[in-house]
Amino acid sequence: MSVIRPATAQDVPVILQMIHDLAIYEKEPDAVRNTPERLAEALFGENPRVFATMAENTAGLVQGFALWFLNYSTWEGVHGIYLEDLYVSPDARGEGHGKALLQHLAATAVDNGYARVEWSVLDWNEPSINFYRNLGAFPMDGWSTFRLTGPELEHFGSNAPAVIHG
Repeated sequence: MSVIRPATAQDVPVILQMIHDLAIYEKEPDAVRNTPERLAEALFGENPRVFATMAENTAGLVQGFALWFLNYSTWEGVHGIYLEDLYVSPDARGEGHGKALLQHLAATAVDNGYARVEWSVLDWNEPSINFYRNLGAFPMDGWSTFRLTGPELEHFGSNAPAVIHG
């Protein structure tokens, strides 16, 4: 059984550790540049725009987390939830924590009138893909994720037209 609760500032170290563990699982062990300070500010600063939900076992031990934020559907005219990370510790997989976290996000979406919960999954991650399909989720065929980052982002942004404030 899983106990779901909002993250607190005391969860920052364990969330950051699980982010590192997820990066290792996703074959990007050196990609995480987040720090405890950055994560705490994003989750608990003056105007948080990122949220985390924790899954614990009945003994109160953290077994996983979901990190998410709101997006917006121009077609639906309402927000949705974008799930950035879902992680359950390997020794706790199969105990229902991932399902409980996703059910909580689905309930949050429904309760707030949001149109959807969506996320990305790596093409090679068959265990996760099968898990998501068994929940009733489906891939967005015909869509590809694009990203600008690093030097390309800096170069492209440096050529932006001036914004007139009036």
